Amino acid sequence: MEHGPGDRKLTRRAFLKGAAAGVLVAAAAPSYGSEVPGAEPSTGERKEARGSNRLPRWRGFNLQEMFTVASEGDWKDDDFRWMSDWGFDFVRLPMCYTLWIEGDDIHKIKEAGLAKVDRAVELGRKHKIHVNLNFHRGPGYSVNPERQEPFNLWKDRDALDAFCLHWQTFAERYKGIPSSQLSFNLINEPPAVGAEMSREDHERVVRTTTQTIRKADPDRLVIADGVGWANVPCPELGDLGIGQSCRAYTPFELTHYKASWVGGSDTWAEPVWPDLKSWGTTWNRERLEEHYRPWIELVKQGVGVHCGEGGAWNRTRHSVMLAWLRDVLEILKPHGVGYALWTFRGGFGVLDSDRPDVEYEEFHGHKLDRKLLSLLQEF
Repeated sequence: MEHGPGDRKLTRRAFLKGAAAGVLVAAAAPSYGSEVPGAEPSTGERKEARGSNRLPRWRGFNLQEMFTVASEGDWKDDDFRWMSDWGFDFVRLPMCYTLWIEGDDIHKIKEAGLAKVDRAVELGRKHKIHVNLNFHRGPGYSVNPERQEPFNLWKDRDALDAFCLHWQTFAERYKGIPSSQLSFNLINEPPAVGAEMSREDHERVVRTTTQTIRKADPDRLVIADGVGWANVPCPELGDLGIGQSCRAYTPFELTHYKASWVGGSDTWAEPVWPDLKSWGTTWNRERLEEHYRPWIELVKQGVGVHCGEGGAWNRTRHSVMLAWLRDVLEILKPHGVGYALWTFRGGFGVLDSDRPDVEYEEFHGHKLDRKLLSLLQEF
């Protein structure tokens, strides 16, 4: 998310304006149809567990070593070890598919690129960290503008065929690794429903890809981001037996204040919390609870939910970020919804975030934000 496009982020901002006005309301979800592999209680416990989160309350971070077309895939053992030592059990790996194809041929997958993903999976297993593989860029779609995709994942069959081929490759490669250790998060932050993608388009892509994965590995846990950049859940997928992923980037004016990749963010008023005024709405704990209510309803209806990304850029005051994040975590925790901070290192992270108002602690050559780490450990 950190290197997202300014124009797309403004579109996202307009979407959140509509959400704040109550325009977008999730439909009631149908009952949950099948087990989430590796996460669901056994059959005997199922009735008793109904209404609780079907996904574990994983807690952790995003790592960016295969995030862009220029990434090197140099995963660091220390990152996994420190996460584990601090009590975390989850890492999400947003990845770019061009890192494992030959040139521009989307149908030729190279072993050297896959081997880099293998190393991350093995580091997770070594340090008892659940690894969640995510296509931040898949054939035909990404929120990152660094590359213009030659087709549209949501509309073009060629794109969907290639997308399924890549996920099939991972499914076959990692068959036998239990879903308690490894899961697949299909595509990062599908857009808001509109000309680029209809709700039916999104459902078709998720169902087709999930079916492809399960043909290769019936037990693999699959997670789909909500639409509207993972802000709106998809109850129409409730019978599919997959998890869903939300975000913690609301209100956007707080989480992305002065973010260089978000056009106009340097003109926003300095954010406060609570009672931040945005697009005619006052954001506070109560309004935040309204924002997450559709996701909580999804949990109650038997669909596993996890918050795959969240955090605030380093130009939001530290005290404001911590107060807002505490409210988010206090809302999600009672419903068993875990989180993955964006990111581990860098402007949103616990290490080397370069915030001007933090008294950092030296940690193995890095600058540790102890207050942020302690808050995350609390939840």
